[in-house]
Amino acid sequence: MFAACAGWVFAGALEQENEIRQAEASTKTASETVLLGGMPVGIYMETDGVMVLSTETMTGIDGSEHEPAAGLVQSGDYITAVNGEVINGKSELLDVVDHLDSENVVLTLQRGDKTMDVRIRPVECGPGEYKLGIWVRDNVQGLGTVTFVTGQSRFGALGHGIHDVDTNVLMSVAGGTLYKTSIQDILKGEDGSPGTMEGIIVYNSYNILGSIDKNTEAGIYGTVDRLDQLFDEQIPIETASTDEIETGSATIRCFVDNELKEYEIQVTDIDRSGKEINKGLVIQVTDPELLEKTGGIIQGMSGSPIIQNGKLIGAVTHVFVQDSTKGYGIFIENMLDQVK
Repeated sequence: MFAACAGWVFAGALEQENEIRQAEASTKTASETVLLGGMPVGIYMETDGVMVLSTETMTGIDGSEHEPAAGLVQSGDYITAVNGEVINGKSELLDVVDHLDSENVVLTLQRGDKTMDVRIRPVECGPGEYKLGIWVRDNVQGLGTVTFVTGQSRFGALGHGIHDVDTNVLMSVAGGTLYKTSIQDILKGEDGSPGTMEGIIVYNSYNILGSIDKNTEAGIYGTVDRLDQLFDEQIPIETASTDEIETGSATIRCFVDNELKEYEIQVTDIDRSGKEINKGLVIQVTDPELLEKTGGIIQGMSGSPIIQNGKLIGAVTHVFVQDSTKGYGIFIENMLDQVK
């Protein structure tokens, strides 16, 4: 996924895919005027509770091997309370762990749609030092691309959800922040090795653009508070219904070499079946300039608007690992459904 201040595009920023899936028909409609995106942004999100990555085996003070959380806690669980005390972040959990003793600890877990309590006996690893044997995470950071902003200042970005890099679970978020970012370099993609954007994000109040409140399989969503800082030029564009989209020429709008512009692509396949919400379009970059600069679709380009016949039809979501000129896109109406 990505780092706090430089060059790490999060493992949700642009997922990688090798296969192409075929299409069937749909009758959904959508028509709305939005502001056209394409700008890279910094993303910081906090998990809703503390996310479990894995459990581990530890050597106790008795010299024996122990794994106290094995079979009780699973990767992708969220710890929301300890002994009935609500936990909002990793620092709070660590503070509780620092004061553990040999008594059983009751963890409240959110596992999918279920809430459950599990009882774990801490392991004494040193004199008065007790551990639960659980690796956790409570935030995710990185950069991606804004697709659009509505008249109500609601934005859509990425076109796919942010999944934890270790567990591949869609992250449940309590909230987050959208930041200005500065793209420093582009690593050109090659077949078998997709490229990436490298940028700097300074996490301070001056660079805040807005807030994030949703992480879904169709992208991340929230509210823009500083439109003037996000847009150098506000371009209104009408969105297309899925039925209006056709195979053939189109463009993607993205930020390359400190310039926001459109590049030629081809829509090569359309899957209206809805089987995979963020893979309705198959696209191929044909623009010689973009191919020379990036090799095609690169990580960090997720959310780049796809335009056809003067309308916004979708956003870039994935790159094919074995052919970086090709990738998937999401229908714009699937993104609009998340902000209505």
